[in-house]
Amino acid sequence: MGGKTIAGLAVALIGLMGMAAPAFAGPTEEALLSSYVGSWRGESTLEGGEKPEPFRCRLSVSPGNAGKINYTGRCTLVNMNLSVSGTIAYQDASKQYEAVMTSNAGFSGIAVGRQRGNQIGFDLVERQKDRGGNDVEIGSRLFLIGNSITVEFQVEFNNSGDVLTASVPFAR
Repeated sequence: MGGKTIAGLAVALIGLMGMAAPAFAGPTEEALLSSYVGSWRGESTLEGGEKPEPFRCRLSVSPGNAGKINYTGRCTLVNMNLSVSGTIAYQDASKQYEAVMTSNAGFSGIAVGRQRGNQIGFDLVERQKDRGGNDVEIGSRLFLIGNSITVEFQVEFNNSGDVLTASVPFAR
């Protein structure tokens, strides 16, 4: 896989795994977020490159202040390590979940979470340049579903039209 593809993947994975703002969650929202506290592992295959590339991820979720949860994550792809950290919280004022993230690749962002039943989905779409100066569009979705976490992403290199995708299921 070329450097362009790996750099795009790095930005996408970082965009997915993280997201901190003041929170004042009620007991229901706090209980839901705290149910994700623990150690998580996931693995998947990156599709759309020269050949499918396996990668593995770890995610640690810990209790934060004022009903928040904090997380730190690390993914290994080929010979590259990506790390992220952030906070997920419920914002009473806006009646929504928010995730804030920073990464070792200089990427940071905020995503709003939409709740449907026992699932909270966060969507993040970013357009930026990869390390090679190529224009990329990154779409990522993080789902907190029952007793699982799933991260899906897509990276499109606008110059070439190449698209990379992956869906990573995490389990304790």
